[in-house]
Parts: sequence; structure tokens; C-alpha cells
Amino acid sequence: MGTAVGGSKAVPRYLQIAEDIVQQIRAEVLKPGDQVPSEAEMVERYRVSGGTIRKAMLEVRASGLVDTRHGKGSYVKARPPVRHRSSDRFRRSLRQGGRAAYLAESEQSGATAKVSVTYIGPAKAPDGIAQRLGVDVGTQVLTRRRLYFRNGTPVETATSYLPWDVVRDIPELFAENPGGGGIYARLEDHGHVFAEFVETLQARPAAKAEASELALSPGAAVVHLLRDAITTEGRVVEVCDTLMAADQFIFEFRIPATD
Repeated sequence: MGTAVGGSKAVPRYLQIAEDIVQQIRAEVLKPGDQVPSEAEMVERYRVSGGTIRKAMLEVRASGLVDTRHGKGSYVKARPPVRHRSSDRFRRSLRQGGRAAYLAESEQSGATAKVSVTYIGPAKAPDGIAQRLGVDVGTQVLTRRRLYFRNGTPVETATSYLPWDVVRDIPELFAENPGGGGIYARLEDHGHVFAEFVETLQARPAAKAEASELALSPGAAVVHLLRDAITTEGRVVEVCDTLMAADQFIFEFRIPATD
């Protein structure tokens, strides 16, 4: 187990130690199921006080990477990543079978998934979203914001933006649970048949609020994904703005080798 910690005086010592432990977990120096070294061991290793170690461990626990058991110490959580298969995620057969993409993916990874809807209602389309939807900035759209959990840990946030003229006659889209297959199934039920989904991804450090919401350490990597849901008529009927904990997902793409 490594002991080197960056020496920047601008970063408090307890945060340096917390980041070192988190990086060891992410690099699997400390593997799932391993016990994190005791306070006494870390006091000796990092040459700091017990109070500093306790503050560091508060940060490590806030990252969601460890479980602390009273009287037994802290253990690295088993967090196998969900595999995003671009060719499989939005198959119509999954929707018709009542399975939304995230729940189906989590099931395949053997994880327990939960979705918490945090907001449903009208909003003004922001600049980048409005452009994708083909509407003016500030136009009223329906927004649906969700927080996704896997094995009790938040791993993803997603906000869907849908044109108001599309959703106003689909009452299920205003409900917390839109029914089996999710919002895409309800859109297709009402004649908006999908031709393709176009996604763009960008990796970047999490902002402070984002790291807090996803139980990540400060500056941890996230994947920002934007998806356009395009119908056979060529209209974008949903833009989904998603933020994902980078260490929790593997992205798999199937690319045809022929024209």
C-alpha cells in the first residue's frame, strides 16, 4: 500500500490523505472487501494525529466507496460497474417488455437499482438544450429530473427535456412513474416512433455540488452525456442531460465495419 501523498500546502493534510485512500480504492490497491487500515496504522503511516485521520475518513466515507461497521472498521464496497452497451440499451423489445435502459443494465450487472424522481414540471429551455430540440431559448418544455442509485449509492443524475406540444397530451409523462418501459415507451405509444438515439460524451472533473450529489471525492471524474432521441420523422422529442460517476460505468460501442 502506497504512502506518498502530494505536498501542496494549499490542500489540508486530511484532504490529501483522503484522496490518497480514495485513489488506492479506485486503482484497486485496496480491493472490494478489503479492510481500510486502522486509525493507528494510518497515524503511523502518514505521521499525523488521530484527529486528522478521523477527518480524512469522514471524507472517504462521504465518497461512498467504503462501508463502516461499528467496532469492526471500514471496508471497501463491492461496486462492479454497469456496462453501457450502445447497441442494446434502447432496443424496442426492452421497452415493450416494460424494462427501462438503466434498470435493465443494472440487472445485467447483478446490482440492485433504484430511481428517485426529484422534479417533474415545466421549465424554460436553456440555450444548448433549446438548440437540440429545435425551439427558441426560453420556450416552455417539460423537465423530468432523476437520481439513480445502485446498491444504495447514487451513481447518476439525468434530466430529460421534452417539447411541450409533444407531452401535453401524454398524462403519463407528468407522473412520477410513467409505466413499464419508461418515457420512451409512452412516447411510442402515442405515435412518436424512434429511429435513433445520438449520444455525445465528455469526461471532466465533477463540480463541488455534483461531487456531493453523487457521493464522490472532490475533483473525481464524471462523464457528461447528452442524448437526442430522434423519431422516424426526424424530430428530437427528448434531450437527456446526464451526469455519471466515471468509475461506475463501462461504455461499449459496436461499430459496423461495412458501409
